[in-house]
Amino acid sequence: MRALRSTGQAAGRRRRRAPGRVALPLALALPLALLLTGCGGASRADGAGGGIGGHTDGKGALTLNVGDQKGGSEAMLRAAGELAGLPYRIRWSTFTSGPPLLEAINAGAVDVGAVGNTPPVFAGAARSKIKVIAASHSRSDGEAILVKKDSPLTSPAQLKGASIAVAQGSSANYQLLASLKAAGLSPSDVKLSYLQPADALAAFTRGKVDAWAVWDPYTSQALDQAGARVLTTGQGLVNGLSFQVAAPAALDDTEKAAALKDYTDRLRRAQDWVFRHPADWATVWSKATGLPQKVALDAVRRTRGTAVPVAVDKEAVASEQRIVDAFAALKLIPRSFDFGELVDPRFNGGLPPSGTAPRSYGKGL
Repeated sequence: MRALRSTGQAAGRRRRRAPGRVALPLALALPLALLLTGCGGASRADGAGGGIGGHTDGKGALTLNVGDQKGGSEAMLRAAGELAGLPYRIRWSTFTSGPPLLEAINAGAVDVGAVGNTPPVFAGAARSKIKVIAASHSRSDGEAILVKKDSPLTSPAQLKGASIAVAQGSSANYQLLASLKAAGLSPSDVKLSYLQPADALAAFTRGKVDAWAVWDPYTSQALDQAGARVLTTGQGLVNGLSFQVAAPAALDDTEKAAALKDYTDRLRRAQDWVFRHPADWATVWSKATGLPQKVALDAVRRTRGTAVPVAVDKEAVASEQRIVDAFAALKLIPRSFDFGELVDPRFNGGLPPSGTAPRSYGKGL
């Protein structure tokens, strides 16, 4: 879930604002050619009306502030009917990706949110106050390095000297490192442009970069609308994990912890609904994001519909530790650390191990 603006100056501006008034970035803000398809949209967080969320679900005195991405947890829960009967309120805020979402969690403006496998690594290295509480495992076909259809590049080994757009601290960032390493290359062999998806798509479309490392639905969108083709994917190179990450303060609050348990249970049931109703989910996802139906279907086939709820177990921690070690060795994060220190396993329950094979819909979708 499985996800950008760069984290530099924009992050600094967010930190200087008062708590509870976090200005959230645009969701799926695309260049003009793709805006015409209806794929863009502003964040629901108004940033000026008090509180960070644009609307709420549920009822009761307790409010859970949930960070989301366009067409993410909220869309899935709503489609599966899991937002009915909420005994607490959920206030939604939309982010373009994991790194800014985790900044909001660290600031105490958001209680929980979904991110890919790499944002917690960057947040942990920065000593952010976060806890990983739940996980899902999915295929990594949507984690891809894209080039233009007419590009002379035909293999990752040919990326030497190429300019590549990637969102710093995103799951695509690690997928790019892993793909380069598998091809016998290092980050110093290429020219990295750290860009959020909207900016990266613009650069890619206009030929300002040679390649783009990204995830679905941007992968499917670029293949359908931006003249892209897949150079390589993360299948077999990355762990396919995504996480629910919570604020320690929320976990320390008895009532909020109970709400977080209920919320993660609902998400797991919703993931099962998605698996049983892939075509219905693709239709819902298309409407939620503004993505064309074909793009949504393609993205569901690649990644979105294959997730298996899994435990945040020793295998998951070890896999994430390899990501920590890789970034630390390249000095792309300020320090190495024990990823296990970020994990709160209280919600693991009887979930299958993190190495469980992702499900597949087969050819019937």
